[in-house]
Amino acid sequence: MIKRSAALLLFALPAWASAQGLNLSPIESLLGAFGSLIGALIPILITLALVVFFWGLVRYLWGASSKSGHEKGKDLMKWGLITLFVMVSVWGIVALMQEALGIDENARGKAPQIQYGNSSGPLFGKDGYTP
Repeated sequence: MIKRSAALLLFALPAWASAQGLNLSPIESLLGAFGSLIGALIPILITLALVVFFWGLVRYLWGASSKSGHEKGKDLMKWGLITLFVMVSVWGIVALMQEALGIDENARGKAPQIQYGNSSGPLFGKDGYTP
């Protein structure tokens, strides 16, 4: 544990001493790729839930002669509807919050930056913070 802490301190020392800038562009690109992947998966998952619902409907209708066919069809339709409801509801809540908070859905987010002092002055000014 002590070796790990010492290694972490050793790697963080240049950024802490403001001797080296912190490059967050790989993290930004990773988060952007993750967001794009999630954005592409949402319609696919909604389509899959709709297919499960209709497959349950088909099993319900084809299994009219047996009670187990009815039950399996009902269960598939039930889980398909629950999944559709949850996914569309979450999607709607996110859209509502974006609208309420004034967030542009096409805007690209920025990773937080660490404020470093420059050679001409301290990190904190008279007001306590220098942007």
